[in-house]
Amino acid sequence: MASRKRPTASLFTVLLAFGANIFVALAKTIAAVLTGSASMVAEAAHSWADAGNEIFLIKAERAASRPRDESHPGGYGRDAYVWSLFAAVGLFTAGAVVSIMHGVNQLFSHEHETDYTVNYVVLAVAFVFEGISFLQSFRQARQGASRRGTSTVDHVLTTSNPTLRAVFAEDSAALIGLLLAFLGVLLHQLTGNAVWDALGSILIGLLLGLVAFVLIERNRRFLVGVEGSPRVQQVALSAILDRAEVDKVTYLHLEYVGPESLYLVAAVDLVGDDSESDVAARLQSIERSIEESPHIAEAVLTLSRPGAPALTTASL
Repeated sequence: MASRKRPTASLFTVLLAFGANIFVALAKTIAAVLTGSASMVAEAAHSWADAGNEIFLIKAERAASRPRDESHPGGYGRDAYVWSLFAAVGLFTAGAVVSIMHGVNQLFSHEHETDYTVNYVVLAVAFVFEGISFLQSFRQARQGASRRGTSTVDHVLTTSNPTLRAVFAEDSAALIGLLLAFLGVLLHQLTGNAVWDALGSILIGLLLGLVAFVLIERNRRFLVGVEGSPRVQQVALSAILDRAEVDKVTYLHLEYVGPESLYLVAAVDLVGDDSESDVAARLQSIERSIEESPHIAEAVLTLSRPGAPALTTASL
C-alpha cells in the first residue's frame, strides 16, 4: 500500500518546550531546596512533570507519522492521542497531585523565613524561558486558527493535533503557575505567614488538575471518534464534486483518525452507465485520487441508492 507523509505538528515546538522545562525544572528544584518554599516545590514538580510529558509528546509525533500499511490501512494517527493521553495523566499525577499534597502538608507545618530573593530571581528567569516556549506554541496555534478562520483558543480546544494542544495548554499553565507562585512567596514575605506559600502550592496543583482534565477529555473524544467539522465536510464535498466523473454525492462521513488526518466514506452517482466491473474500477480510481490528499488517510466510495437526494455544501 502506498505511503506518504502526513502533516503533523512541528517537533520544534515540542523540543523547545522540553529544553525550556528541563532548564527551568533544575533552577526551581535548586531554589526549592535552598528556600523550602512550598510554592517553589510545586513549581519544580510542575516543570518536571511538563518535561516528562514532552517525551510522551515526542513519541506521539513519531508514532503518528508512521506510514500506513496493510495491517493499518488508516495509518497510525490515533497513536498520537494515546501518547498524549499518557502525557495528560502524567501531568495530573506528577504535577497536580504532588503540588496539592505538598501544599496541604505545609498548611499544618511551620515554615521558617526563606531567601525570598532566590525565589524571585528563579521565578523571573523561569518566566522568560516559559514565555519563549509559549510564544512559539502560540504562533503555531494562531497560524492554524487563521487558516480555519477561528479564534486561537477555539482552534487549540478543537484541533485534531493533540501535541499542539498539550504544549499550548502546558505553556499557558506554566505562566499562570509562575504568577501564583510569585503571589504566594510575596504574601508570605509581606505577612510573615507561610500559609500563603502553601496556598500557592495548592492553587498551582488545582490549575494543573484542570488542565490535565481538559487534555484527558479531548484525547478521549478523539480516540472514541470525532467527526469532521461542517467546514471540513464542505471542502471535502466540493473536492469530490469537482471530479468530472462524479455526478452527485448523496452521503458523506468524515472522521478524524489522527492529527489532521481523516477517514472518508461517501456514496456517489457516477456520470454514464458503465457495467458493474467498470464502475468498481472507476470508484477505486477515485478513491486513490482522493487519498493523494495528505489529509485523507483512507477513502471508501460506494454507489448511491436510487432516488437519494444530493448533498450540497449549504446542507452540511
